[in-house]
Amino acid sequence: QVQLVESGGGLVQAGGSLRLSCAASGRTFSSYTMGWFRQAPGKERDFVAAISWSAGSTYYADSVKGRFTISRDNAKNTMFLQMNSLKPEDTAVYYCAARRGAVLAVEDRNYNAWGQGTQVTVSS
Repeated sequence: QVQLVESGGGLVQAGGSLRLSCAASGRTFSSYTMGWFRQAPGKERDFVAAISWSAGSTYYADSVKGRFTISRDNAKNTMFLQMNSLKPEDTAVYYCAARRGAVLAVEDRNYNAWGQGTQVTVSS
């Protein structure tokens, strides 16, 4: 089972940028489909983006399309989320997740490994 640790969260003004990282343990990272989710206070956890094992396919939630970019470096067992043009409504705890299989799943129940989360706060 892969273990995941997120980093890179923080406080940023609206319009600013942040880059989140997700470091994975284990030698099989390259075989996992990876995803980013987020959870705002009092709300359910929502899908943000997903990337295939080879990075050949990506998928984004409509709310972040054109502003966020998901990527991965299998040689370094790391996944990234570049977040630009941040808005106050992007404020949430961001989680990275991993799943076996090739489908870029958007429901969190399809992922079986999770990080502890990193807080992103966007001020207006």
